Amino acid sequence: MRFSERWLRTLINPPLTTEALCDCLTTAGLEVEETSLAAPPFSGVVVARIIDVSPHPNADRLQVCIVDTGVATPLQIVCGAPNAAAGLVVPCALEGAELPSGMKVKRTKMRGVESQGMLCSARELGISDDHSGLLALPSDWKTGESIRAALGLDDTYITLKLTPNRADCLSLLGVAREIAAFTRAEIEMDEVSPIVATSDLTPSITIEAPEACPRFASRIIDGIDPSASTPLWMEERLRSAGVRPISPLVDVTNYVMLELGQPMHAYDCARLEGGIVIRFAQQGEKLLLLNEQTLDLSSDLLLVCDEKKPLGLAGIMGGEYSGIGAETSRVLLEAAYWSPDVIQGRMRRLGFVSDAGYRFERGVDFELPPIAIERATELILEICGGVVGPLVDVKGKLPERPPVRVRTARVSRLLGWTFCVDDIDQIFTRLGFAFQRDGEDLIVTPPSYRFDLVYEEDFIEEIVRLYGYDNIPMPEKTHAQHMLSLPEAQLPAEEIRARLTHQGWQEIITFSFVASETERLIHGADFVAPVRVHNPIAAQYDVMRVSLLSGLLEVLKTNLSRKEPYLRLFEIGRVFHAAIADHVSQPYRVGGLAYGLAQPEQWGTQARAVDFFDVKGTLETLVAPRKLTTETFHDGHTPYFLHPRRSARVLAEGRDLGWLGELHPRLIKEMDLPAVAIAFELDYDLLLASSIPQASPISRQPMARRDLAIVVDKNLPAQKLLDTLEKIRPPHVENVQIFDVYQGTGMPEGKKSVAILMLMRDTEKTLTERDIDETVKQFFIALEKEHSAVIRT
Repeated sequence: MRFSERWLRTLINPPLTTEALCDCLTTAGLEVEETSLAAPPFSGVVVARIIDVSPHPNADRLQVCIVDTGVATPLQIVCGAPNAAAGLVVPCALEGAELPSGMKVKRTKMRGVESQGMLCSARELGISDDHSGLLALPSDWKTGESIRAALGLDDTYITLKLTPNRADCLSLLGVAREIAAFTRAEIEMDEVSPIVATSDLTPSITIEAPEACPRFASRIIDGIDPSASTPLWMEERLRSAGVRPISPLVDVTNYVMLELGQPMHAYDCARLEGGIVIRFAQQGEKLLLLNEQTLDLSSDLLLVCDEKKPLGLAGIMGGEYSGIGAETSRVLLEAAYWSPDVIQGRMRRLGFVSDAGYRFERGVDFELPPIAIERATELILEICGGVVGPLVDVKGKLPERPPVRVRTARVSRLLGWTFCVDDIDQIFTRLGFAFQRDGEDLIVTPPSYRFDLVYEEDFIEEIVRLYGYDNIPMPEKTHAQHMLSLPEAQLPAEEIRARLTHQGWQEIITFSFVASETERLIHGADFVAPVRVHNPIAAQYDVMRVSLLSGLLEVLKTNLSRKEPYLRLFEIGRVFHAAIADHVSQPYRVGGLAYGLAQPEQWGTQARAVDFFDVKGTLETLVAPRKLTTETFHDGHTPYFLHPRRSARVLAEGRDLGWLGELHPRLIKEMDLPAVAIAFELDYDLLLASSIPQASPISRQPMARRDLAIVVDKNLPAQKLLDTLEKIRPPHVENVQIFDVYQGTGMPEGKKSVAILMLMRDTEKTLTERDIDETVKQFFIALEKEHSAVIRT
């Protein structure tokens, strides 16, 4: 929210400099994001009145103006502005003036006629982009006065970065309340008085959705002067808040919104067909908004209608029939309280944001509507004249603000500092809270404009906010601190990151909410019953991720668009699976994606693409000292996004950790990737569970080696052979591994030769040939029985 310091000081004027005022606001929790000057530096520009205008003798588009600048002798100035006319009061740059553009005004001749200065538009003074003509000033302004002083350009614009819970400070009055509480300065704002009705014109209001619109205040004003113009002081205040002046009626509603915090709307009664009806949209209805966007309305959109047609989206934006025209003479003013539930998320879904919707979705004071109507009426009568009908205030069930008991003992316990009830009494008085004392407790009723005050802890936060966090001293340590022990069978949490980064992998962090279309593209028919986001930050981020792969692929594509040839990415985060009874399972996962070359480009090795086994090597290091194994997926159970022949389950000591594999060619094509990518995802908690190293004596006996060459079916995975031998491996066999696989000439059709290495050693004795042969025989019998193996001859 942006506003003028000068405007704020008309409501409250504490004895603080601009810098100190900004510090006060930030301390109050209203962070000052930026300050800027109201107008760039310029000098030598004064208020002037055009006395006479005559055509330029040598130019059709120029005029010669005689100008009173407050000195004895009027100046002659040549001007090309179309609105230059006798009697018009305008800014005049005198000889020697320096404008924001850097131009210095000099006495010169224009097409043979001397010009002794320059009449200025708003753009030439740097206060707006309007250069359609001279900046018209009020006719009663004194000539010769500095234009900076007259327009209040020696001002500062303050921009606040408000948190969503402080919607009460989206107005000058709300900011003034905070300053009053912190500085004890008085708010100098006149109380809005009821306007006495001078006509019988009464609006008809029908509310068909009372839970969505608990309050609707309105009034008809007739006999408005369509030719009236917005006062310059109001236009400047609107511009200071970033609002473009349009017309007196629209400007008044915007001004009241900025001043009090109540969004309003003015309807041209000539365009209304019957009374006002508040209802939800019906199937098939359309609405053309003031921003020229046509909407196909859904049934959860609340509308302001007349008896024949929709007029606008309630609390968000008006439609084509709700606008004010140049001939409008009778208006219906609207100020309502819309339930935040019917506003939240609608603008994001529709793809635009309005000032009114921004406020209503956060919560607007439900006591404000009649006050805002009275204030707007006062300003319209002052600017445009007219006769006033009675105020109609339709009220339903307004939000309840139940009293909250604030216990002094609990305040002291939570804040770590002793507060007495008088201290809290004083703070609540400064904040303007209504309360009663009950012994050492205070029973506080939250104000109607503070929707963030619900629980006792909310009021305790207000106490410390006003008391000052810096005023609470740091207490001495009350207990000794001890390091928590880490089980020996569990890796430190940072060990996973360290092992991956040491191998050249880079950690990424992506959103937990993702696009359902992307998840469906990745997981296919496996993507069922996702956890949906009820109020997404963007329309496409509508579900919670079921794996880390979508985020990894998004980052991969971003880097590929920047020509990165070598990528090793990993992420540690939660995934979300819907379970029974509305319970959401949120396990931690470690996911990774490898793309491009197997190694960074170099002269020492031949370039090749990364493959399954490169990433498997990374995972072996990750699970060490445990032994990593892989198993093919059972038929039909390969994940939809993985290549059916180049993927596997990942196990460590028999426990299923996750999966590893090359992405399916279909997904590579859909994601428009130039080459294949290798991905993995493992259970983070199981990954941290390590095995405790077991000490064993070092044998003094010699090692014996035997090789066993067998012939088996060519489709039999080699790991199956090792698993069989591991089941019967006696203690004196230290290692069993496959060192050669052969298929080709000399092999029977559909068979392959597998050579197995066996290393044997006993810690107590030297193994005899008989012991060794017996062990080899047992191994072969097991392989023959389980896999129909035969000795290769």
